[in-house]
Amino acid sequence: MFDPQRLKKHVDGNWDDAIVPSLVDYIKIPNKSPAYDAEWEKHGYMDDAVRLMEAWARSRVSSFPGATLEVVKLKGRTPVIFIEVPGQGEDTVLLYGHLDKQPEMKGWWEGFGPWTPVIKDQKLYGRGGADDGYAMYGSLAALQALKDQGVPHARCVILIEACEESGSYDLPFYIDHLAERIGKPSLVVCLDSGCGNYDQLWLTTSLRGNGVGTMTVKVLTEGVHSGDASGIVPSSFRIARQLLSRIEDEATGKILPKDLYVKVPAQRIAQAKKSAKVLGPEVFAKMPFAGGTLPMAKQLSELVLNRTWRPTLSIIGADGLTPSANAGNVLLPYTTLKLSFRWPPTLDAKKAIARVTEILTKKPPYNAEVSVEFDRGGAGWNAPALAPWLEKSVAKASQMAFGKPVVYMGEGGTIPFMGMLGEKFPETQFVITGVLGPHSNAHGPNEFLHIPTGKKVTMAIAQIVADHFVRGDTKKSARKAPRKKK
Repeated sequence: MFDPQRLKKHVDGNWDDAIVPSLVDYIKIPNKSPAYDAEWEKHGYMDDAVRLMEAWARSRVSSFPGATLEVVKLKGRTPVIFIEVPGQGEDTVLLYGHLDKQPEMKGWWEGFGPWTPVIKDQKLYGRGGADDGYAMYGSLAALQALKDQGVPHARCVILIEACEESGSYDLPFYIDHLAERIGKPSLVVCLDSGCGNYDQLWLTTSLRGNGVGTMTVKVLTEGVHSGDASGIVPSSFRIARQLLSRIEDEATGKILPKDLYVKVPAQRIAQAKKSAKVLGPEVFAKMPFAGGTLPMAKQLSELVLNRTWRPTLSIIGADGLTPSANAGNVLLPYTTLKLSFRWPPTLDAKKAIARVTEILTKKPPYNAEVSVEFDRGGAGWNAPALAPWLEKSVAKASQMAFGKPVVYMGEGGTIPFMGMLGEKFPETQFVITGVLGPHSNAHGPNEFLHIPTGKKVTMAIAQIVADHFVRGDTKKSARKAPRKKK
């Protein structure tokens, strides 16, 4: 169908000459997601990132006859970049990514920083390059590589949103607004996921849901001298600890309520065992453990399942505690903890949030004032079975681009868009992959994009999009959507 060596040469050159330099400029822009920058419109960084990507993409899009690019902005909502590249046949491929970023985070190495791009050892350091700024570049580069060899493909739609790190709460409005232009995709490609290593293609089979909120325990209307109050007034921190023990076993980290679990499908258990065998100790060794800290289980496949199919709780923030350097002998009036739950992929997130809220607030110790508020949360996603053509294609793509077999594994994070699309298009095939491998540390300090993997993923997507066009066992039912008149 095409020459793999020519494909590699084209993709490598595009990345080196055009993509990496633009990603360097993108990393410099502190375009934090709305959840972390309430005044994002006033600051204008999101618009700066959109303009950068729009300018880069527009010249490439113009090389495809009939292709269009539009920045769509609904009132009061983050913008999206919407690209349409005509193709042959009646099908549509939807390629998805996002351009908003997580906040800075402390702990960056000297000379590195969230908005300070650094290229070292074929890694591009800085916030957002791997999560998920490269997605638009990689998607267009894959189509450019097919065009270079005259390889046919279906109509392709590239959708880049700016609210993913905030839970994609703006995205449903755009999906409705652009429904006619999107059409009914028979294949969805998402480049916002992870990889177990940088040696082969990793296909994401499931995503956990999440729920993020706060629990506040209040015992006083103001702080009181601890010599006077302790022994009479219960500590709000101690009560918070007791309440959390209703949810989580503090000795093992296991979530206690049985109704927050689901039955893990047998296929996912088998895939977890295989991916654990491929990765070996790297399942946990990729984590920057301090000192002699050990993982939560000895069996590697259990660690994989813990990360992908079991509920967990992380305490990600706290209020009400005085910084230790300035702490006086005062019994504090309240303790607020920021809670981050991860739900199994098929668990009903709304019911899970309601259940957790009930457990934490019912009959609190000492009749303390307890409030629980979730500001965001969403369901997970479990991929449909791969069509025979796609199973063959991803295997071929991994061998062509990486020289090794494809591996299937669930991811512990959440991509809200996948759940939305899964409900809207239940017969659609999904390819979810990405470049977030060992030590890439998305959301944390020293985040990096492994450039060679970005190139190889681009090659793999080109192969899959080409195979999608020539497949023979999937009904071509997606009609080209009519354009809205402007």
